[in-house]
Amino acid sequence: MAAQPWPSMAQSSTIVREIVVEGAQRVEPDTIRSYMLIQEGDRYDARRVDRSLKSLFATGLFTDVSMRQQGDSLIVNVVENPVINRIAFEGNKIVANDALESEVTLRPRIIYTRTKVQNDVQRMLTIYRQQGRFAATVEPKIIQLPQNRVDLVFEISEGSATEIERIRFIGNRAFDDDRLREAIRTRETRWYRFFSVDDKYDPDRLTLDRELLRRFYLGNGYADFRVASALAEMTPDRQDFFLTFTVDEGTRYRFGKIEVDARLRDLDAESLLRNIEIEEQDWYDSDLVEKTIDDLTDQVGTLGYAFVDIRPRINRDRKTREINVSFEINEGPRVFVERIDISGNVRSLDKIVRREMRLVEGDAFNRSKVRRSQERIQNLNFFENVTVEEVPGTAPDKTVIKVEVEEKSTGTLSLGAGYSSTNGALVEVGVQERNLLGRGLDISLKTILAQRQSQLDLRFTDPAFLDREITAGVDIFSTATDLQDTSSFDRDTIGFAVRGGYPITERLSQRWKYSLRQTDINDIDSSASRFIRDQEGTTIRSEISHRIAYDRRDSAVTPTKGYIVRLTNDVAGLGGDANYLRNRLHGVHFYSLKDQWVLASTASGGAIMGIGEDVRLPDRFFIGGDDLRGFTNAGIGPRDSNTQDALGGEWFLLASLQLSFPFGLPPELGITGRVFTDWGSQGKVEPSGSDVNDTGSLRASIGTGVSWQSPFGPVGLDFAIPFLKESFDETEIVRINFGARF
Repeated sequence: MAAQPWPSMAQSSTIVREIVVEGAQRVEPDTIRSYMLIQEGDRYDARRVDRSLKSLFATGLFTDVSMRQQGDSLIVNVVENPVINRIAFEGNKIVANDALESEVTLRPRIIYTRTKVQNDVQRMLTIYRQQGRFAATVEPKIIQLPQNRVDLVFEISEGSATEIERIRFIGNRAFDDDRLREAIRTRETRWYRFFSVDDKYDPDRLTLDRELLRRFYLGNGYADFRVASALAEMTPDRQDFFLTFTVDEGTRYRFGKIEVDARLRDLDAESLLRNIEIEEQDWYDSDLVEKTIDDLTDQVGTLGYAFVDIRPRINRDRKTREINVSFEINEGPRVFVERIDISGNVRSLDKIVRREMRLVEGDAFNRSKVRRSQERIQNLNFFENVTVEEVPGTAPDKTVIKVEVEEKSTGTLSLGAGYSSTNGALVEVGVQERNLLGRGLDISLKTILAQRQSQLDLRFTDPAFLDREITAGVDIFSTATDLQDTSSFDRDTIGFAVRGGYPITERLSQRWKYSLRQTDINDIDSSASRFIRDQEGTTIRSEISHRIAYDRRDSAVTPTKGYIVRLTNDVAGLGGDANYLRNRLHGVHFYSLKDQWVLASTASGGAIMGIGEDVRLPDRFFIGGDDLRGFTNAGIGPRDSNTQDALGGEWFLLASLQLSFPFGLPPELGITGRVFTDWGSQGKVEPSGSDVNDTGSLRASIGTGVSWQSPFGPVGLDFAIPFLKESFDETEIVRINFGARF
């Protein structure tokens, strides 16, 4: 860039008679003159000439600009930047071309500038660093073409992934390094983490780790905890990182006095205080404080107070090492939901996200309902990540709820092979789409070929039938079961079912189902029980089922606390050959004893009563196997005293107590252990005579097991020893379940 000075004596009087543009190819001379601050007929001004040069450079159209005097003319010589003809990427294998093209700003037919190229290089390097490849390099090259055009080639050396060699902690006394490594997201590099990227260095993940450490300590009573520093050091060969967290644990506190300060008219603080789960002298837990705020918000909301502001007043007593908490309940600001914005759902329709929201436009804002909405959207299992936040609206009394989702694959094609104690060796082929057409529709087709059972099952479910909170579906099924080992016959079933369900309240739901099935009992062994031979032939069952469930679990997939209770009623007799009334009650309660230690207590029972006839064999209860470990399938209950064939029962009782715990192995391996004890009993309503063993006595077992959520499917192994049993029961010490998917 250069401006040739005019003779100083003439500068103050010379008039620019003509501006001549040289070197322009694509840009019109008049366009160049329009960018200049000095024009024809103006008196020469050195400052305006200099500013004109800067203005032309700022357009990004020129590589070089110079100005010189030629008589009373101002000669402007320009060298135009070339136009990009094509952009190419070479050397990239880990990151696809599409990902790089979406990140760079340069495109064909755009003016080439060094600044834009360097900015795009930095964007590409950011992509590689997010994948832990800090040794990656990007070198831009240009290939000159005729007519001032260039091909732009980015030569990429991706390098190897920069892994986490070691994670260290300084200042920790209460928890060892291994426990703290479990609390954070980043992992040390190990051979078995080939499916994970958490062992690759990511500075954004390091920020998350600081927050996860803070939450971990606050949840264990360390209210003064802070992360003094988080340092990432790269090895000299630029292949690995060492992470060092310096922490200050501070003092561990217990809960002191818990109070509720209700400042709303007619609000009874004592009744609210009785429902708070916090116990004095328990270790302080910030998560429990947040949960209490949510619970109080819900309770106060049900009493008719739409706008509440609950704030915990925390008072640390460092001398007694106690934290007194007072929940102050005030009337909150009157804020309404202005609108709900949904983003990130490329395939899924807005309405499948919107229908899970517990708030709609115009509702009074409720933070507890916002959190519940996020939980419901996550439970759809359509999205990898779900973020729900509120931002100010167009007025002080309005707020905007922003829902951001990251979609994941919802279709599966599975081929499986495995073994289970129930069905023996098996092969499975299945296809499922859980979000058909982006509308949340679920359709699946599955076939199983096993030693003792073959099954074909087609299922279709609409979770929002007629755009209402109604779940509707239809099933078509065909099953062939070999029961020779337990009851000396085979059973073939074919039929269909239609079902529908709806929520009554947020936690209470109801479901109805009608099924029509044809059952054929055949291939009865010649030595089979006379009771089984009497059942030979084909029957048609027309059944209406009703189920009501109350669910207070913290998660439907991996519950750690809460409970669920289900009551199921079945009535057969509206057509068909079977006539009965069957009732079942089932409940499970989960207790979180400590991190990853979960105690589950289960109880269930049922009874079936024939209407005008005896209950047929296929409709009875058969207990054992998975529901009463230590006994085979149909291992307890009434049994023919001569042939030892299982005859099924007309009532049953089951109970179980199980403690699940970690093995101390890395969580991503998915290996957990358990100890359990199972109890149960089964029998007929009326005595069966001398040909049937039926005591109705209590059976029980105790055992241990291990589960592995492998990348190829779940694997389970249980060892159980019956210590209460009858002489005619069929026992089973080892039970294996294995399923592989590929």
